[in-house]
Amino acid sequence: MAVSRSDILAFLRAQKYAVEASTSAAGGPQAAVVGIVVTDRLEIFFDTLASSRKHANLSRDPRVAFVVWEGERTVQYEGVADFPHGAALDALKAIYFARFPEGRDREAWPGITYVRVWPTWVRYGDFGGAAPLVVELGADELR
Repeated sequence: MAVSRSDILAFLRAQKYAVEASTSAAGGPQAAVVGIVVTDRLEIFFDTLASSRKHANLSRDPRVAFVVWEGERTVQYEGVADFPHGAALDALKAIYFARFPEGRDREAWPGITYVRVWPTWVRYGDFGGAAPLVVELGADELR
């Protein structure tokens, strides 16, 4: 069974949460669970507080990784984060609030901020069958 980019997108969109990993100023790993939405371009979008470790880490070094899973199916995802503004932010928030209506309440929190991640590498794995099924998407497939 082949797994396409659209299959991976559908799998990611079916999941509400991911483990986000970034690097501290001292070079150590730091991870957190975040609520996510995924765009047609496989961008991951989430909210966080400007006072959080992940925000400090991504402001200093925008490289980030995620793990998303359901049962024995996983996506490992690496990308580069930014903090969108203007019309791009408004469009992403509309998608986010449709999935997380309570996000509208958080929008009023002091220091709330939003993170968009552009994928640089994605690996889908399904380890529930007789043989593992693994598909990697690199730069060419992610454009």
